Amino acid sequence: MKKIELEIVALSHSITQTHSYAVVLGEVNGLRRLPIVIGGFEAQAIAVALEKMHPSRPLTHDLMKNFMNAFTIDLQEIVICDLQEGIFYSKLICVSEHDTVEIDSRTSDALALAVRFGCPIYTYENILESAGILMEDPSGKKKTPREAVAAEASSGSSSSGHDDLKAMSIDELHTLLNEVLEQEDYIRAIAIRDEINSRKKGR
Repeated sequence: MKKIELEIVALSHSITQTHSYAVVLGEVNGLRRLPIVIGGFEAQAIAVALEKMHPSRPLTHDLMKNFMNAFTIDLQEIVICDLQEGIFYSKLICVSEHDTVEIDSRTSDALALAVRFGCPIYTYENILESAGILMEDPSGKKKTPREAVAAEASSGSSSSGHDDLKAMSIDELHTLLNEVLEQEDYIRAIAIRDEINSRKKGR
């Protein structure tokens, strides 16, 4: 199965849900985005590496990298390989002098390690097809992760989290999806995307 390369394009704080974050992966040379909900600790671990910060003591993922380096093990790539009931599954492709090993990993941990090792991130077409969001604006200006961290709840718009998605028409859902994507509230966008997909399957 052909792999599709992704890159981290944003870390987004949810406007509507406290303590919820999404790491947003973008298709390299494409317009699709794959938002993945992660916890606050995992978001911090990714942000620290993206911003090239150096904590006084190694964080868990720094410790893992140091351990692998000490035993001459390299992280060649990570693959987001499965999606079941909204949960993404990933594997680490690790290479030593004599062997190549695949290790199961939480996707958030895999991404935190990928940033530290500078290795590529991949997924498959079926995962992007079912969980990805197509960005309609091809203006092309890419934000840095620092610029792309979403603004917190200073904008009281229709994405306040109280919309009854099931009562909305498909056109209204698409309109709302575009609105929350403009605000970079990817957590909300995931819920709207899932509602649109469930309607398509129900046809």
